[in-house]
Amino acid sequence: MSFWDSNSKILRRHYPGLIEELTADDGCALLPEDIKIETSPSGDPSLCIKGIHVHSPRDPLREGQRLAQAVTGTGPVVILGFGLGYAAQAAALIYAGAELGRPVIIVEKYKELLLKALELRDMADFLSKKIIFVIGGTGEGISNALAAANELIPENERDEKKAPSVIRNRALTGLDEEWYAAIEDRIRTWTMKDDVNTATFKRFGKRWVRNLFHNMGAIRDFPGISRLAGLAAAGVPVFLAAAGPSLDKAAPLLRDIHSRCIVVAVDTSLRFFTKNGVQPDFVLVVDPQFWNSRHLDRCAGGRTALVAESAVYPPVLKLPFKNKFLCGSLFPLGSFIENQVDPKGMLGAGGSVATTAWDFARSLGGNEIWIAGLDLAFTDLKTHFRGALFEDRCNAGSSRISPAEKWVVRSLRDGFPFKARSGSGGQVLTDRRLSLYAAWFENRFRMHEDVRNYRLCQDGLAIAGLRTAKAEDILALPERRAEIDKRITAAFSRIENDFYCEEETRKRTQRYENAVSVLKRGLEGIKSAASKGAAIAEQALKRKSSPEQQNKILKELDDVTRRIAGSEVKDVAGFLFPPVENEPAESDSDPFRAYLKSSLRLFSSLAEAAEFNLERMG
Repeated sequence: MSFWDSNSKILRRHYPGLIEELTADDGCALLPEDIKIETSPSGDPSLCIKGIHVHSPRDPLREGQRLAQAVTGTGPVVILGFGLGYAAQAAALIYAGAELGRPVIIVEKYKELLLKALELRDMADFLSKKIIFVIGGTGEGISNALAAANELIPENERDEKKAPSVIRNRALTGLDEEWYAAIEDRIRTWTMKDDVNTATFKRFGKRWVRNLFHNMGAIRDFPGISRLAGLAAAGVPVFLAAAGPSLDKAAPLLRDIHSRCIVVAVDTSLRFFTKNGVQPDFVLVVDPQFWNSRHLDRCAGGRTALVAESAVYPPVLKLPFKNKFLCGSLFPLGSFIENQVDPKGMLGAGGSVATTAWDFARSLGGNEIWIAGLDLAFTDLKTHFRGALFEDRCNAGSSRISPAEKWVVRSLRDGFPFKARSGSGGQVLTDRRLSLYAAWFENRFRMHEDVRNYRLCQDGLAIAGLRTAKAEDILALPERRAEIDKRITAAFSRIENDFYCEEETRKRTQRYENAVSVLKRGLEGIKSAASKGAAIAEQALKRKSSPEQQNKILKELDDVTRRIAGSEVKDVAGFLFPPVENEPAESDSDPFRAYLKSSLRLFSSLAEAAEFNLERMG
């Protein structure tokens, strides 16, 4: 009996385009003789691939139920290896119903197996649940699937961290171990992104705020990158130089590239250009740390224009670059001042200066970005191009008992390294942090399909959407340096006349002074309100309150909360508020006292954060 007609009707209704993808004649990944269907003693069909049983030959339905029942956690359920769908169907029945609402993500390399399941089994109930399919290809769709699954989680639970649970069909994952291993790497990368963001906040949060207060005047004084839009229009290519080991291979081509492309460098690669006698058109700096600013030592100046985020280490903005631009601030303090004074133009932030630099290259308005040094891997066990600041510092500090090789080994080890597929099809060593950046690039490439991205060296980590290119490909581009210089000069001249004219400067100064005044009053108001709320909660905890007194206290705390929530600078003060997951677990059995303790922590922390900001303002 064939269930294809009934199953395909549901597919067409609930999953537009999927049935066309499954039935497209794009070649069979599995030969017909590789697939064998057997009838198990339980009466259900079982499957063999290349002589290996994919499901239990005795009772595949019961086996699928056992696999599904072993799932823990509260996040999406990922099925690695669909086969005939027994585990997936059981998981959807248990977890994807109205009560739990956990999405189920199907990851299957061979669409022929999914088609076979739709032919042999009644899957109407399964297909009516929250199912997301990732079929074939390189499996790069798993990141988007996880993001989509998060949107399907009930809204009241969406802010909680929802790590996916994985059910593996060991037979299928074993047959295509490398393919499924790459999927699991992407799942781990997606799962750890919140941990990375929280760790970064804990490490640099106060440094960002300190830098921003030092640099607030730059928001008034420097134009935004939005004024450079269209610089690469009409087919002018952009060359982006990241700082990976493969950048060394671009050295012989650098002058030829410069004559053909607008050249964008990241801060870590600027000295590469200096050593090779070429000045990039733009250099991107977004890191707030002192040591990161040292990448620019003896490299600043000339024709290169600086593009920075307003939270960078303050001396960076005083370096002798003739032209300086700001991108939109990633932080509430910078955004508050910018929105009232002069919006700059936002760039994507994926945790690395290379991610921001790519988005800047895209924002220039061209449709071709040529990239070198974007390895996101330890190519040949190297961390950066030869002569990078990291290498120079390592060599300078090398000694007999602490040689340079020790620093290199530590760098390779500390990021949880693993082997992954390289752009050339082999294996390359990467780590969790670098693979997280790769996921960001893949997502951006999908979002901006009109931009063609080319990689000059394939030694690094495989990145979906990054096309293969050779040296002769970029050398085949026409020489356009005279045109590029003319465009850049005209853009800078226009910005000089518009942004720095006397009247506009006067208006901008007035807007800036008003914004600072509003910010200070707002922070003082939040500090006063939060201090009052903390005092109310603290005093209430010291005494036993009657029901009438409890109602009065709750009303007073609600009034404080509304006062803070109504402040236009609440996000500025709240930026340094401790993450919820770092708060100690509450064990008080009295709900009222538990609420008081929670309120005391909240208001005390908020008052402290507001005070920290006010102290920086002077």
